[in-house]
Amino acid sequence: MPDDHEQTVVRRKKLQALRARGVNPYPNDFRPDHSAGEIHARCDGLGEAELTAAAPARVAGRIVGLRDFGKAGFVHLQDRTGRLQVHARRDRLSEADFDLYRQPFRTRTGELTIEANSVRLLAKALRPLPEKWHGLHDVETRYRQRYVDLVVNPDVRRIFRMRAAVITGLRRFLTARDYVEVETPMMQPIPGGAAARPFVTHHNALDVDLYLRIAPELYLKRLVVGGLERVFELSRVFRNEGLSTRHNPEFTMLEFYQAYATDEDLMVLTEEMLSSLARDVTGQTAVEYGGHTIELAPPWPRRPMIELVAEKADVPADRLLDRDAVAAVASRRGIAVGPDASAGHLLGALFEALVEPTLVQPTFVTRFPVELSPLARRNDGDPRFVDRFELIVAGHEIANAFSELNDPDDQRGRFEEQRRARAAGDLEAQPMDEDYLRALEYGLPPTAGEGIGVDRLVMLLTGATSIREVILFPQLRPESPA
Repeated sequence: MPDDHEQTVVRRKKLQALRARGVNPYPNDFRPDHSAGEIHARCDGLGEAELTAAAPARVAGRIVGLRDFGKAGFVHLQDRTGRLQVHARRDRLSEADFDLYRQPFRTRTGELTIEANSVRLLAKALRPLPEKWHGLHDVETRYRQRYVDLVVNPDVRRIFRMRAAVITGLRRFLTARDYVEVETPMMQPIPGGAAARPFVTHHNALDVDLYLRIAPELYLKRLVVGGLERVFELSRVFRNEGLSTRHNPEFTMLEFYQAYATDEDLMVLTEEMLSSLARDVTGQTAVEYGGHTIELAPPWPRRPMIELVAEKADVPADRLLDRDAVAAVASRRGIAVGPDASAGHLLGALFEALVEPTLVQPTFVTRFPVELSPLARRNDGDPRFVDRFELIVAGHEIANAFSELNDPDDQRGRFEEQRRARAAGDLEAQPMDEDYLRALEYGLPPTAGEGIGVDRLVMLLTGATSIREVILFPQLRPESPA
């Protein structure tokens, strides 16, 4: 529907007037030869005489500020590198001049300013930006109109530049260690690799349902079977779940797998990866998040889940291995206890309720119950647990890793248990994947794998407290009609 905003109406009239005068309001034949940042780098240290003698340049960008004094005015021009003030004098400008030439000088306040010899319109904006002194603060509008948010909020641009640096840093770290970056299917016939509900689509030509992947795990491990002993994928993952400050149904995951390694090896690798990434992106290993100073310099504590729960629940650890005893503890803590909930599931629920929110500094939580980890290798000393860890920082999971289950018979049994759980109503239980079992029968070498939530990692490094702050276009509820 047409926007009846007063300024928009005025701008459309100006657009019509430009076209009536034969002016193209959307040309595409101007090429800048300098950015605002380059002009500042070249001129910020110069004196007045040197500024006067500076060579002319051509710049382009969005006008984000304008002060009109009749015969002259100041314009703030913004491009990808920053802002530059332009002094425009009517007696120096010619509409017939297609180039933008200017000499830099400083105003009385000392701000670097360029003198415009010509100005040319490159794209007529029909909608006004938010009021310049107050910007765009409504959260819903910011996320829904990210294009405006990026224009008016410099900190938002900073976050997404840091996000790009994080992804580049992760890729550089792994490729330097002989990992091969690969791509696996986003549409899968069987959704596996995580406990999550998938999105369903349909392929018309084959007349089959396909699922947007909830994880690339099972395909990446197939590649390790094939001899790609170190692989990683940086990719989108889709889970049909609710929206929160920590959850978006479409998010970015880093998954990597290394043959002849264990979860212990990946703890060391993760410490090195994330601490060096923090230094590269922020300049230090300490980051401010949620009112806490979080130190990412290793080493980080390694604590078995059952010990952490025993401390918080104030019960002996061995009691948490007894189903009735752990059910009683969970019930006292207000955690729902279903008739089919195992001791392992209840232990996991107690951990999430009592322990996870309290872990502020980086902590590796180890030794998960086997019921919670259908793809992980059993611990040799105690097969009730698996060789798995989660990295918890600021009360939230950042990474999940384990030594991979490569025994095809054990894996089939785990899938059978998942199938029974699915039949009983657990929609997040993993389905049977016969082709993956066939791959294991060809021989998966001893392997360890890890998944890192890239969005949550970016949140940590930038101080953002909502996942929507670090995803350019987060999922939102449908916009209400005007």
